[in-house]
Amino acid sequence: MTALPTALLNPHRSGLVVALASAITLGLVFVSQYGFGLAPCELCLWQRWPHAAAILLGLAALLLPRFRVALLALAALSLAVGGGIGVFHVGVEQKWWQGLASCSGAPTPDSIDALRAQLLAAPVVRCDEVAFRFLGLSMAGWNVLWSALLALFAGLAAKRAVTE
Repeated sequence: MTALPTALLNPHRSGLVVALASAITLGLVFVSQYGFGLAPCELCLWQRWPHAAAILLGLAALLLPRFRVALLALAALSLAVGGGIGVFHVGVEQKWWQGLASCSGAPTPDSIDALRAQLLAAPVVRCDEVAFRFLGLSMAGWNVLWSALLALFAGLAAKRAVTE
């Protein structure tokens, strides 16, 4: 049972694991968007970038063993940032705090021109409304958990690569 984590934390493979896990994550997101019509809000789009960075950093760690420790550490940092964006997004969804003005309810305009400008600038999808839940968690909530797990994995893999 303990051989699986040890094999996954193998510094020679860990970059590939990080890259594949983030690629699968983005693949699921794109299937949700284009296959099931689940349009993303602005914060959803922001949460994708750290996974894209983790793919590049993971592949670089695989191909550039001399820089493996730094690249895996950067991948862990990128994924932690993605999880942080997810925490902010969950807080906006749960109304724990105010979201970005660009993707949440805006104040009532005081003129017709202001109303027109607000309507033209309004995003299609609001960040403060949960579009889909699975097992009680929004996609942002799942991203928090998954990003934290991947960040922990990448950080442990970087630590292990230091000792080898």
